[in-house]
Amino acid sequence: MLRAVREGLARRLGKTIGGQGRFFRKSLITIFIVSGIPGLLMGALVYWIAGGRVESELLQLHYRQIEQRSQNIDDQLGNLELLLSHWAFDNKFDYSLNGFDFVRNFERTQDITRTLVAMQGSNAMVKRAELYIGGNSSVLFTPEYMKLDERNMPINRYEPLIHGQNTTYWTQWSFDPAHPENKDLTLVHHIPGGSLNPFGVLVFRFDSQKVANMLNTLTPYDEGETFLIQDTGELFVSANGNTASSPFVQALRDKIALESSKKGSFFMDWKGSTYTVSYGSLTRIAEDWTFVSASPISNITSPVVFISKLIITVSLIALLLAGLLAWLASRRIYVPVKRLVTMLGGNTTAHELKDEFSLLESQWMHMHNESLALNSKLTEQMPHLKDSFLHQLLQGYLNAYSEDDLLTRMERFKWEVKNKQFVILYVQLIGITSVEGNFRLGEEGLVTFAAVNMMEELASQYFEQSNVLNFHDLTAGILLICPEGQSLTESCQSFSDELKLSINRILKMRMTLAISRPVLRVSEIPMAFERAKQAVSFRYFDHVNQIIDLEQDNFAGDEDMELQYPFTQERELIQALRTGKEGEASELLVAFLEVLTCKGAKEIEVQQGMLHLLGNVQHAIMVSGINPNRLFKGANLYEQLSQIRESSRILAWFQEKVLRPFMKELSGRSDAQVKRIIEQAMIYLQINYRQDISLDNCAEHTGTNPFFLSRSFKLVTGKNFIDYLTELRMDKAKELLRDSEMRINDVADQVGYQHTYFNRIFKKQEGMTPTRYRELSRSS
Repeated sequence: MLRAVREGLARRLGKTIGGQGRFFRKSLITIFIVSGIPGLLMGALVYWIAGGRVESELLQLHYRQIEQRSQNIDDQLGNLELLLSHWAFDNKFDYSLNGFDFVRNFERTQDITRTLVAMQGSNAMVKRAELYIGGNSSVLFTPEYMKLDERNMPINRYEPLIHGQNTTYWTQWSFDPAHPENKDLTLVHHIPGGSLNPFGVLVFRFDSQKVANMLNTLTPYDEGETFLIQDTGELFVSANGNTASSPFVQALRDKIALESSKKGSFFMDWKGSTYTVSYGSLTRIAEDWTFVSASPISNITSPVVFISKLIITVSLIALLLAGLLAWLASRRIYVPVKRLVTMLGGNTTAHELKDEFSLLESQWMHMHNESLALNSKLTEQMPHLKDSFLHQLLQGYLNAYSEDDLLTRMERFKWEVKNKQFVILYVQLIGITSVEGNFRLGEEGLVTFAAVNMMEELASQYFEQSNVLNFHDLTAGILLICPEGQSLTESCQSFSDELKLSINRILKMRMTLAISRPVLRVSEIPMAFERAKQAVSFRYFDHVNQIIDLEQDNFAGDEDMELQYPFTQERELIQALRTGKEGEASELLVAFLEVLTCKGAKEIEVQQGMLHLLGNVQHAIMVSGINPNRLFKGANLYEQLSQIRESSRILAWFQEKVLRPFMKELSGRSDAQVKRIIEQAMIYLQINYRQDISLDNCAEHTGTNPFFLSRSFKLVTGKNFIDYLTELRMDKAKELLRDSEMRINDVADQVGYQHTYFNRIFKKQEGMTPTRYRELSRSS
């Protein structure tokens, strides 16, 4: 019974915690604060920007637009003044018009009418261009000619215009006696222009509606007021047709009179509305005008007010949405907590379940301790695993893996490979048998181990990530992992120089180091390693230490450099071997190696030259009737020779492994007297090969009979007499074809053949014509 009560209590407690427990409420409040408060702050900030800063910017923009448009109006009025002044000084309106008989001289009358029509059409605002000439017989052109009297139009409507104080001036004038209240904005100029005693005026009467449209450009809104007024108050033009005595206009004028500046803007309250007022001055002839533009501020800021209200509404909606999402997020967040408690708690009682995170903490600590133990074991094994992985990667055993798989595996080994580049350094140690060295043959593994320790210590000082691989054969590889795009030239050079000094000083050995080009993909690392390994073989043989940077050096050498292969020494060496002269063969081998390792020779060229010599020596051994496999006991001489990188070791190996076994075998098979006879015959052939030589001639020279000479020649050299002579002549011919510019006919004569027969025998022996052989030898 008690057990059932406890289980029920635990279920209810678990249910409470999983539904609306303390952790749920705390998470709900926290999420609501995190999600809602920033939204409110952002809404308030946007509202402040829109309601304050944007409103201020709009008002400033409004004022700048009005100021710019007032300048346009000023320019337009100034152009009208210049236009009227231009015509007033025209010869058509000079002193000859005073008292002129316009009826009799009707041609000039028509000319004046046409001129006035042109003046009237020069600007859209000009309603009528008129000419008035006063005096005893007053005349008016409107623009048609009209003689004035009191019956048709009172003369006193125009006569006062002549007596204005200025030569050119603006006025508001009533030209209709029946309606004196209707006044037009008028521009007047005395004629003739510049006269102190004018007798007439040129008049521009402006269209009131077009003048109002011009003023309306100062404000884009239908409400408000826009007007122009002379500073003396005599002229007043309103865009809305109001008079200068209207209350709103008078209030604006009074407010502007209190301002200290001639232009500016301010706010004014009028009948419950706030207006933004902009004013400024227009400089006209003899007097200044003031323009005033008043617009309700609500028209300007209405878009801002709408946006501000919209922002507040959206912020409130976002706050409600944040509350809903916080509730949903809290429930969702607690689901994994509940699942973890269920999974880790097991048969936990209600008393133990008072705090679910205490349970999670205890379980986590237990797993953490186990993880530390496993990590400790993994740390011990990680260097071995990394070395094994790198060995497989560099050797190309992981080519079947994709780039993503390789990146993933390297990340598991704690390498940082994202956005990185990879560089391979390949190090080769030389001079283990040098006199000043501390090591002997057979200690290659010990030497390499000591050098690898130096490399690891120095690489950790110069590079962020580096791994050194020990190949145990006087060579080692270094993998560098550096940020993509970073130049490693300087750091690699410094590392190489310090490593070189350490190896020279401590190990008493020389070093060749190749630096690969950077690669961006892990799958390209094996190719970079192979190229670096190949580059080491292109070291200069006479250099003590060498650093080869594949990004800067042409490690393949100069393609145009002619190969210095000692063909003469090779031929003499093989001849000495055939005749059993071991001492002479040893001296020729030294001479051969000296020529091959001359200044500028590379390791790969020396190795390939020695391998070529080894092949020719084995061929001579086979021709002499000796089986090379039996003689050398099945050893792979080519592999052994390709592993030696020092001239002294190459010479010692060749003498020990090749020359001595052959000489020993040959001495037991050939009689010394016979060999001397054959040697004399061979020397005779080498001297007289240009002549027509026969077996009989040679036998007579050596004091033997042709049959004995032929049989002994085959026994010692492994070749027939004629075959040896042909081979000797072909070798000389090939040497001339390679090294001289002699014609083919001359080459044939030099080796004792007729031209046609020489071509045929050369093609039979070499598989190509002499000309083709010369082309191929020079192109290579």
